[in-house]
Amino acid sequence: MVPDTLAQAREETDRLFDIVHPDALYERPIPERHRIIFYLGHLEAFDWNLLAPALGLPAFQEEFDQLFSFGIDPGADNLPQDQPADWPGVEEVRAYNARVRGRLDAVFADAPDQLRHVAIEHRLMHAETFAYILHNLPFEHKSQPAFPVAPSGPPPESRMIEVPAGPATLGLKRGDAFGWDNEFDEHTVPVPAFAVSQYKVTNGEYLDFVNAGAAAPHFWTCHEGRWFYHGMFADIPLPLDWPVYTTFEQARAYAAWKGKTLLTEEQFHRAAYGGGAIDLSGENVDFRNWDPVPVTASSPNSVGVSQLTGNGWEWTSTPFAPFDGFEPFSFYPGYSANFFDGLHYVLKGGSPRTAACMLRPSFRNWFRPAYPYIYATFRLAED
Repeated sequence: MVPDTLAQAREETDRLFDIVHPDALYERPIPERHRIIFYLGHLEAFDWNLLAPALGLPAFQEEFDQLFSFGIDPGADNLPQDQPADWPGVEEVRAYNARVRGRLDAVFADAPDQLRHVAIEHRLMHAETFAYILHNLPFEHKSQPAFPVAPSGPPPESRMIEVPAGPATLGLKRGDAFGWDNEFDEHTVPVPAFAVSQYKVTNGEYLDFVNAGAAAPHFWTCHEGRWFYHGMFADIPLPLDWPVYTTFEQARAYAAWKGKTLLTEEQFHRAAYGGGAIDLSGENVDFRNWDPVPVTASSPNSVGVSQLTGNGWEWTSTPFAPFDGFEPFSFYPGYSANFFDGLHYVLKGGSPRTAACMLRPSFRNWFRPAYPYIYATFRLAED
């Protein structure tokens, strides 16, 4: 079955665009990403480019189909240089969107099941991508909905949990369920015994690293000598028991400072799923919050480790690469293959803004090691 309806996925993304003040739609909150106006057109253009050929629908605005077709992932030395005047007007884009929705809605049920999954999950991925982009938009350019801020306290002591040697099953078996191309094929690997920290590394723990001379994470800001967490709608006195959001490079440096390592993808699977099914009922996932909650806010799993799913993606030390048996989607050949370059690392788990359908064990996220904007956490490991 398709995980959610396209209409439900649209509700999530439409709500995000409603937050943006109209005069900010041509802003670029993140230097490495497109201006906001691109994302307004991208979601419908992607759906159209994906589904129209399969359903035999003729093009009606090919210029927009191409203009809004793909996002970007440049390195820091190749940032986009476009200007607001290079983009069409907001009303033109909204008219295109309305026409795409009208045409696709009439025939969406006739589309192949796999393509319907892709359309819905792609949009839900962007519900998270666009959220972290908007996180970097100045507060005055956003309309603040009512939102709770989780209470905070001192950072807990995080002991190391021993995980015995055993198998880890990664990926999906073809034909069992929908998955993106990089999720196949299912395979089992032996994992030697290791230890993993009970909790994600907290802001309070990372503060010791900063006080020792490390750079502060992107999500921290300093006011009059005091550290604050830069939230979606306000700066909050640094919550010491919330997980710290960092880059891969910062996570790896902190782990080395503590004489530890990051989890591998295989170790993550062993710690997260080695004890059987996971319970998401108390986790900070599926758009439940805009920001993190304390690392102690949910119960540990059967292995004794907390929040391996939710409250922030977790960096692994595993470079993003194909599994044996990888086959690119014929209709989207570059989805994964364009990033098998040794320049991206696998993240597992999920964040407060990750849709429930993508919290399956086989799902793999990936980013550049210096990319600072995502809701990415980490925990310590040792052999």
